[in-house]
Amino acid sequence: MNGVDAALEEARAMAAWLDVHPVGARVALCPPATLISRMAEALAGTGVEIGGQDCSPEAAGAFTGDISAAMLADAGAGLVILGHSERRQGHGEDDALVAAKTRAALAAGLEPIVCVGESLAERRAGRAETVVARQIRGSLPRELAGAAFAVAYEPVWAIGSGLTPTGAEIETVHKTIRTALAELFAEAGAAAPILYGGSVKGANAGEILRLAEVGGALVGGASLTADAFTAILAAV
Repeated sequence: MNGVDAALEEARAMAAWLDVHPVGARVALCPPATLISRMAEALAGTGVEIGGQDCSPEAAGAFTGDISAAMLADAGAGLVILGHSERRQGHGEDDALVAAKTRAALAAGLEPIVCVGESLAERRAGRAETVVARQIRGSLPRELAGAAFAVAYEPVWAIGSGLTPTGAEIETVHKTIRTALAELFAEAGAAAPILYGGSVKGANAGEILRLAEVGGALVGGASLTADAFTAILAAV
């Protein structure tokens, strides 16, 4: 829940930086729904993709305040983040709801980025891999087979805390995710990008992106300004 009209200037600055410093990766911005249309227009032709931060599992109807996947697509989004830890923790979203939202996103032609991750208590109890594997099985519907999608591992305890798992810890969980994806979706599961999210910044992005099975980053607070975000892009 960050970003008003002034954020468009930051987005334009990010796109301008990419014009001068092209990177070998897809770059997407996922602003609040109120900015999607304006940001899509501002960045048209730049190659920077636009996504939403969440969507309703319902296609339409009397659901005041909700935003459907079709509405996101109509506003200019091509992707959507689902099951983010802040939705799971703050809004009580479970795996079944995340799976329903993922189906809705696919039906609207959006590419889902499905988030998974353990709490600090689960990490300390040695259950991180078990929890993440369960979330993968419960949150990713079979309809994803043959579709473009990504998974983002974001340990809940690292979000906005400044804390980051060790490289070995990240690699271990990402390998667990890859195994689960391959079991569920065969070749598609072996190819889907696995992003890391959780206090990613310019200072640690290069090291994280070099780890085994890390196929990108889901960036939070450091995506709010061009200076912070381009420092991460420079590490790609």
